[in-house]
Amino acid sequence: MNQNTDANAHTCLDPIFDQVNSYYAERGIFQGQFGFGEKAAIVVIDFAYGWTDEKYAGGSKRLDAPVENTAKLIQAARPLNIPIIFTTSPYRPKTGDQPFKSAADPSVGFHPWDARAVEIDARLDPQSSDFVIEKENASAFFGTHLTAYLIQHKVDTLLITGCSTSACVRATATDAKGYRFKPIVIGDCVGDRVAALHVFTLFDLQSRFADVVSLDETLDYLKRH
Repeated sequence: MNQNTDANAHTCLDPIFDQVNSYYAERGIFQGQFGFGEKAAIVVIDFAYGWTDEKYAGGSKRLDAPVENTAKLIQAARPLNIPIIFTTSPYRPKTGDQPFKSAADPSVGFHPWDARAVEIDARLDPQSSDFVIEKENASAFFGTHLTAYLIQHKVDTLLITGCSTSACVRATATDAKGYRFKPIVIGDCVGDRVAALHVFTLFDLQSRFADVVSLDETLDYLKRH
């Protein structure tokens, strides 16, 4: 990820953030934390090649750092038998059935969407024991078995990584809250094609829908469990 771009976006938005924070503080609202719970699972949102490889129209080099940080998180989690869930999109070349306004839309000059586009990025070292969801909507919960899977594994805390911060990450975090899981968005492990949307969404998620924490904080939590 281009840290300078993100820093510039944050600087431009800081006056707005300060104003909103003052407004919330005056009224004593949106100040709490969900905190980490007793049993966590990791959900990696759409870190497949169609998003992480810039050869595809929907891909972006801005996701390199979040992918690498997510790989560190997964490496720490595997010895602890923490459930790991990946999401991607279905690939249906015969029917062409893809969501509207999708990264799979045809784009002249870029690699056409193919079976590789929906493969999980190898840098994350996905294993056959991981739960892979082919979702057709922004949220990892909508129309999938994610809720049942988390309940089956007695999970109360969802560690959210992936892309894009302003779309599928946000939708998943919001639904996680709705289902009464503790939504924890790991700021170092999520990314967006647009720096301003990434920065603003993390601010808004932290205010109302999730806890936004660092990778280091999350690794410390895993060490305690």
